[in-house]
Amino acid sequence: MIVKKILVQGIVQGVGFRPFVYRLATNLNLSGTVKNLGNVVEIKLKGSNDVIEEFIHRLQNELPPIAKIDSLEISEVDNENFDNFKILESDDSYSGESVIPPDVAICDKCLAEIRNPNDRRYKYPFNACTDCGPRFTVIETVPYDRIRTSMEDFPLCDKCEVEYRNPLDRRYHGEAICCEDCGPSMEIYKGHEKVDSENPIKYAADRLAEGRIIAIKGIGGTHLVVDAKDNSAIKELRKRLGREMQAFAVMSKDLETVKSYALLSKKEIETITSNKRPIVILKKNNDYDFPESLSPGLHNIGVMLPYSPMHYLLFDESEDISTYVMTSANIPGNPMMITNEEILSLDNVADYFLLHNRRILNRCDDSVIRFRNDELSFIRRSRGYTPEPYKISEKYSINKDTVLALGPELDVTFSIAKKDIVYPSQHIGNTNKYKTFNFLKEAIEHLKRITKINEFDTIACDLHPQFFTTKLANELSDVYDAQVLSVQHHHAHAAALANDNNIDEMIVIAADGVGYGSDKTSWGGEILYTDISDFKRMASLEVQKMPGGDQATKYPARMLASILSNEYSNDELEDILKSNYSHFFKYGNIEIDNVIKQLNSNLNVGLSTSTGRVLDSVSVALNICGERTYEGECSMKLESVAYGARGDIEIPFEIKNNKLNTSKILREVIELKEKGENVKEIANAAQNAISNGLSELAIRSADKKGVNQIGATGGVFYNEAITLACKNYITSRGFEFIQHKNTCAGDGSVSLGQAIVAKLKK
Repeated sequence: MIVKKILVQGIVQGVGFRPFVYRLATNLNLSGTVKNLGNVVEIKLKGSNDVIEEFIHRLQNELPPIAKIDSLEISEVDNENFDNFKILESDDSYSGESVIPPDVAICDKCLAEIRNPNDRRYKYPFNACTDCGPRFTVIETVPYDRIRTSMEDFPLCDKCEVEYRNPLDRRYHGEAICCEDCGPSMEIYKGHEKVDSENPIKYAADRLAEGRIIAIKGIGGTHLVVDAKDNSAIKELRKRLGREMQAFAVMSKDLETVKSYALLSKKEIETITSNKRPIVILKKNNDYDFPESLSPGLHNIGVMLPYSPMHYLLFDESEDISTYVMTSANIPGNPMMITNEEILSLDNVADYFLLHNRRILNRCDDSVIRFRNDELSFIRRSRGYTPEPYKISEKYSINKDTVLALGPELDVTFSIAKKDIVYPSQHIGNTNKYKTFNFLKEAIEHLKRITKINEFDTIACDLHPQFFTTKLANELSDVYDAQVLSVQHHHAHAAALANDNNIDEMIVIAADGVGYGSDKTSWGGEILYTDISDFKRMASLEVQKMPGGDQATKYPARMLASILSNEYSNDELEDILKSNYSHFFKYGNIEIDNVIKQLNSNLNVGLSTSTGRVLDSVSVALNICGERTYEGECSMKLESVAYGARGDIEIPFEIKNNKLNTSKILREVIELKEKGENVKEIANAAQNAISNGLSELAIRSADKKGVNQIGATGGVFYNEAITLACKNYITSRGFEFIQHKNTCAGDGSVSLGQAIVAKLKK
């Protein structure tokens, strides 16, 4: 008989891992112990070597649904006397690379219980077990035990205590378990006044059927909810929230309902029904019959299925409503609200408030995923996925530094890297807002606690000197006595993409709205060579002026004027703008005159190679969208207009001195429109011209460097048509086209890229 010690790292806390070990060991008649050591699980086994080997094999192949093993450290230790197999109390004597699992959707067994009138948890909106429910949003620190979660506020009743202590029960040490006798409860408010109701969820469902707006506190935050087919309610929500045009995400009661209005591929079905339950961006089908106000000007819509018991009960209590608007309850730019006090402050937005008394310790927005040509791409990686870590490619020679990477400024996540593991945060948001910036700092402290990483050697940040995250990096460098490493925005994009595909060298098309360049101008249409640790700018879009700087982003008719100024005389430009686009200028013809003067004098004019600004200009030129009320609006509406085009029109592109001439592309758009060509076909042709031009620049750069792999990153590559056009052009020339797989093409994975670059620095 021998004794072996096994240290297990991965997602092994809060997932029923210890009772699984207990059942497996007793099934094999092994004696020993299992114990949480901080964020690692220690197993000691006594028995024959053959049986222990069988245990190890089954340990790795018969895991509970949420568990994941990243590493096993096995050693033979001195003989110990074990009477049987026991589960020991946790301690925090070891710091490893394990992590708390993300929040996941209610499992089928728990769902069946809340729908069974004979079950004691019938209609209970907080039902959970070790296979489902909240984790990341309720934990304070590790090891993951009830006393270190917000469930500490709810002592177990006798019946729940029996389940919690029984290793053979699926609720054994399920830290979120409870029932109506001992767990959280829901209440309904009208304004700040509590409504007396025996069934607050039914009361809320009835009010929603009347066209009311309700703020509903959930697992990791709060949603504003209305009937998705009630045009008046949707418009009223937009008016009160100040979200004029941005599409609202919806939640439908089941997959069959979703199929009634959206197109779904096999992969989209697998993702939307997974226990992670993200929002999936789906194409509308021919039977789509929701109001235009729900997803205005777009050919797609964000959809999710219920993931909490409360969601299912809300649909169960609704007689006629099968789809609700579910949009984050926050003031635009600020983080989602999580405390009852701040949620009730939305009384100028919501008519009623469906609240509960469980504290949300770490807010976590819904994740958002889009499939482009049947390939998954994260738009926002948050609930259901965070904080599951990434591993740095074995191809990279990494240093020993522990790194905190703070991301850019908009759509921020941050990341913590230790050894070859990178822990990404949930979606943080726009850190130029005071409350969101504070949320960033709070979230850093939280992730430090649950990863047990308290010191940093390097603080990585964006190259832009004025970003709040850059300023925070300099502050934290003093706190931790750490060096600051500034990483160029698109280099960070490229590093995340490369790591996602296990690549150590490639040419990258980096196309987005803006990224601070190493020449201190605004980049966004770049061809880079990278060996991951460093990069070289090989080519780009033509440099364009931005009259009024950021004003040209919000009002892209200014950008159109700038681009066309390279092709037309002042008089011609004035005539084009005043005849066709004066309604897109805030102050009409007077503003057009001033913009032309700005362009001629170079007064208050920035410089940019942004692909996003060019696409916005095409959108204006075709009278599709003339004001950006949310990120990417004009380009997204351009994509939707172009969707389904036959491809009857082709716009040529011109390259000179490693620059794609975007002015000629816009001139061609204007001339085609004046000829009366179909707007859908022009939109499609313009997207293709930009895509093909970027691809040709990338191919020429790849030839110069002798590289065969060409990657695509940046927010522009959420556009399915542009992604496909680049892929077809590049692969037709014999090169391999690289896309994001488990990371964000947009800014959500910039911090990951920063962390990787920092880990590669000598």
